Amino acid sequence: MDGITIRLEKENDYRAVEELTRNAFWNVYKPGADEHYFVHMMRNHPDFIPELAFVLEKDGEIVGNIMYTKAWLEDESGNRKEIVSFGPLCVAPSLQRQHLGKILIEHSFEVVKKMGYDVNINFGNPGNYVSRGFVSCKKKNVSCFQKGNFPTALLVCELIPGALDGHEWMFIPSTAADCCDDVEAVEEFDKQFAPKEKKWMPSQEEFYIYRHSSVVR
Repeated sequence: MDGITIRLEKENDYRAVEELTRNAFWNVYKPGADEHYFVHMMRNHPDFIPELAFVLEKDGEIVGNIMYTKAWLEDESGNRKEIVSFGPLCVAPSLQRQHLGKILIEHSFEVVKKMGYDVNINFGNPGNYVSRGFVSCKKKNVSCFQKGNFPTALLVCELIPGALDGHEWMFIPSTAADCCDDVEAVEEFDKQFAPKEKKWMPSQEEFYIYRHSSVVR
């Protein structure tokens, strides 16, 4: 697309990225949002990968971003494999469904592979990601929370085909998002932004269904 550039996030982008994230996720998965607080806190977490924090600009304005943390897979023998997990991935509401998210994913995946990672796993709506090469965690024998539990929303993308073959895996996510469990801290941080109405949206029920269901053997 004309006027599109992708670059690494800079410190003077932080507020704009947090504003963008808040607008992109407001009322999508819950009344209000906490993803902007997650972004704010993630940057100081040891699992954050700053080399993979990209912003997408259109005509000089930040309209999209993607951020990554480290995560891990543990096989049946207890051996750990370091992988990556992206999120939040967001695009300005007025520009969604124009393939900007796809552009960010594909650009960042090229850098991820150059850094030596071969697997990305994240929680999300399957409808947003299966066209990007993601599959059900069950197809790659990746459990979460307990062996044999395959959450519907846990999606796996092998950046190198066959990277997970021959093993049973347990997904171990970063603790970076745990900060959002502090509801009071989220609310206090949100006061720094312009007031927005919290309300129920059908997408919240859709995500609840994905989040609380599993693919069975």
